[in-house]
Amino acid sequence: MFVSAPDRRLARDLDPAALATLAERTRPVAASRTRLLPVAPPLAGLLPDRALRRGSTLTVGRPGDDGALSIALSLVSAASASGSWCALVGHPGLGAVAAADLGVDLGRLAILPRPGAAWAEVTAAVLEGVDLVVLCPPFAPRPAMARRLVARARERRAVLIVVPGRAGWPEPPDLQLRVDEAVWEGVDAGRGHLRRRRMTVTATGRRSAAHPEQRRLWLPGPDGAVAAVGDPLDPAA
Repeated sequence: MFVSAPDRRLARDLDPAALATLAERTRPVAASRTRLLPVAPPLAGLLPDRALRRGSTLTVGRPGDDGALSIALSLVSAASASGSWCALVGHPGLGAVAAADLGVDLGRLAILPRPGAAWAEVTAAVLEGVDLVVLCPPFAPRPAMARRLVARARERRAVLIVVPGRAGWPEPPDLQLRVDEAVWEGVDAGRGHLRRRRMTVTATGRRSAAHPEQRRLWLPGPDGAVAAVGDPLDPAA
């Protein structure tokens, strides 16, 4: 399901009844209620369970981090491919082609690009019926607002991935991914095209994630998806 409406239809798209219908249609079936959601192999080493744990909250990136949304969508790709319903709330600049290039199954993705001032209520409603939500808050949330969303994700056994950007996120996540370095390749002496981006990603968190983990990734790699730097299948190795 791909939901991306023009501004003139926004009020209807964010109607509570429409959101309730979306949640009911995408409600996970019993067979999908496993404790973990899969991730692409290059990202698995950053996660304590080598997968996304249901009921957890992750933040991706800090203000100024290049590639934070790409990492978030790459975390979604394997889950959507395995049949999980996912949603993206609050990023009007994202195109369907960009999400598909990162491996996201558009048939399992709902996009609500402009949730407006009621973005927290919209996110809470979507968490009722999907397995994984990527949230890009349009402005800094109050601590109580963030705590309610974290609690809703835990209660519904969904995964909440927050790309805070400049808005910030006041609630400590279970896991934080930050981009420590990001360098594009492909342009030589002012000629050529940007082909891939090499980045270093560090994961820190609580409990089993207290020990920092770091991985060097191509994101996007030569084929547009995430790949590990130095992997035997890495064309640049």
